[in-house]
Amino acid sequence: MFIAAFTVTAQAQTEILATAAGSNFTPASLSAEGQKLYAERKASIENARQSLLTEMIKEILIDLESKAKSITPENLLASAIAKSSEPSAAEVQAFYNANSSEFGGRSLPEMRGDIVRYLKRDSVQKAEDNYLKTLANKYKATFANDVNAAGLKPSDALTVVSGKSISVQDFEKANKVRLNDIEVGIYEDLRSDLKAAITSVLLAEEAKARGIEVSGIYAAEVTGKLREFTEQEKSDLETALQKRLLAKYSAKILLKEPVRYAQTISADDDPSVGPSVAPVTIVMFSDFQCPACAAAHPILKSVIAEYPGKVRFVVRDYPLLSLHKNAMRAAVAANAAKAQGKYFEYAELLYANQSALDDASLKKYAAGLGLNLKRFELDLNDEKFAAEVRKDMADAAIYGVSWTPTIYVGGVKLQRGSAEHIREAIDRALGK
Repeated sequence: MFIAAFTVTAQAQTEILATAAGSNFTPASLSAEGQKLYAERKASIENARQSLLTEMIKEILIDLESKAKSITPENLLASAIAKSSEPSAAEVQAFYNANSSEFGGRSLPEMRGDIVRYLKRDSVQKAEDNYLKTLANKYKATFANDVNAAGLKPSDALTVVSGKSISVQDFEKANKVRLNDIEVGIYEDLRSDLKAAITSVLLAEEAKARGIEVSGIYAAEVTGKLREFTEQEKSDLETALQKRLLAKYSAKILLKEPVRYAQTISADDDPSVGPSVAPVTIVMFSDFQCPACAAAHPILKSVIAEYPGKVRFVVRDYPLLSLHKNAMRAAVAANAAKAQGKYFEYAELLYANQSALDDASLKKYAAGLGLNLKRFELDLNDEKFAAEVRKDMADAAIYGVSWTPTIYVGGVKLQRGSAEHIREAIDRALGK
């Protein structure tokens, strides 16, 4: 057994992941984090599969019990979570004492809020887990096969709940999008790490060829070309330098890329810019109170401008109701602005003022854009505009959206939101 395990490890460490400038790059070329990710990639996917199956069982149990008690699944879980307890002062103190070395010298009063929130979340999770164990016993939930076992047939049962089974086929169909997201995400992280390792070697090669220090190349190609001195400008210059080096030294990435799952993502009748017949459609599910959405929007605008006439950009709503109390009203307000032809101008204001999205502020932004304020106020409280937002949310759930921003380029979910990854996704969709 030891010899077999050693052989597999040795083979994995010597696998050629890329070539450039006459050099081979193996897992050992990756950073420490990259090597760990590479070594654990299969286990990560297997753990994700097990978690997804557990989630499916949870949903079935909650559905059965909520129907038995004639209440909504949300209220059922809320009553179970209500049994969780607030952490006592003694528990907070004990947690602080046990973990004080991790707090960078911050005092208990400084850390109290974070500790209380952590312990409360832990208590809520335990209450939910205990409740689900009770339901699992009540409805006789049992595992029939390991979801990661080799040789399973599509019809084989993975678990049985209340006499009904979840087959391998059921599991794969329900989770194909999320599983693909995980596989592609691991690939993207490994590829970025690998490209960084290659670039480091090629910079040294280029410095040698030019007879200067590596710092001299960076100064000439990046810092010396900065004009706006923004992080985005710096990132774009670094990406351009990396791209030139990879091309000059004939770099080839041999890391196996998973097939990217594509869906048909409806643009509905939502706000858009760009020709309706553009060869590539980008759909962004957004929350106006989400900082990541505010950061992604200008990057998308900038990259899309590099493809005149080739990209249509569509924005759909996915307010995170449990996290952002003003997100729903902001989405409705943006749709009210759309009715007066000022959606994107209004959206810019919402992204720029995420700490002020109360009704008074929403009306102030409308007035500042010269909108008919009386009509705007009527639309802000019109059920049809709220229904439009809820329709987007319902569609998002079908597509597997669970966070914002979620961006689809040609129906393929974007795993990373950098300008480089957006360009690559557009190029793939264009067949380049």
